[in-house]
Amino acid sequence: MRFFNLIGFQHVILFLFPTLILVILLYFGFTRQVFKSKDAQARKNRVIHTYPDGIESRNAPFPIILILTIAGFLLWAFFYILGIGLSGVKI
Repeated sequence: MRFFNLIGFQHVILFLFPTLILVILLYFGFTRQVFKSKDAQARKNRVIHTYPDGIESRNAPFPIILILTIAGFLLWAFFYILGIGLSGVKI
């Protein structure tokens, strides 16, 4: 039994709203923003390879949010390793 009855509701709100915001941001990031080049529309429409069952692959532009996610992970990993190494913590 919780000491305060409201704390369960606060946890639901604290988990729900950031998750909804993240889903909305990911939706807009994956569907709207890409690096546009001169031939982006042609690359998006041109079929590179057709697999069995009619699945087609294309050379579409890469979403910016994926580039930022990968870059952010690599920066975090580099600075994490650097911080652990400099502080002398044994893992």
